[in-house]
Amino acid sequence: MKLTPKETDVITLVASGFSDKEIGLKLNISYGTVRDYIDKIVLKMHARNRTHAAMLYAKQNLEWLVTIQEI
Repeated sequence: MKLTPKETDVITLVASGFSDKEIGLKLNISYGTVRDYIDKIVLKMHARNRTHAAMLYAKQNLEWLVTIQEI
């Protein structure tokens, strides 16, 4: 699974508990764009939903804890 840098930013924020609206504000993108990214991430990760994708990401990428502080 290879996520783009923006997808990585989005899933990192999802895994950190941010809402779609908060993610959009933090990354300066629209709510719809956030939803599009999440849909693509779920497909790429073969996840059932955004929560499952976030769990898979957190499990596979422990450095997300550090990355969230940089966003």
